[in-house]
Amino acid sequence: MCLAVPAMITQINGDMATVEITGVSREINVCLIENPQVGEYVLLHAGFAINRVNEEIAKEIQGLEGIG
Repeated sequence: MCLAVPAMITQINGDMATVEITGVSREINVCLIENPQVGEYVLLHAGFAINRVNEEIAKEIQGLEGIG
């Protein structure tokens, strides 16, 4: 089973980005996402952004997982 959590991109520097997950900042790799943008939500797995998600879905996932 894989676990991915939603995170919002707050800064981008090449293939690396800073994301916020429930108030905690982390550095992640965004090389798997085409043209990542500050302010968008991604699913984070093992330090990599693996897919985009919209804000509504991200907040729903956070609420269901008890991390929002």
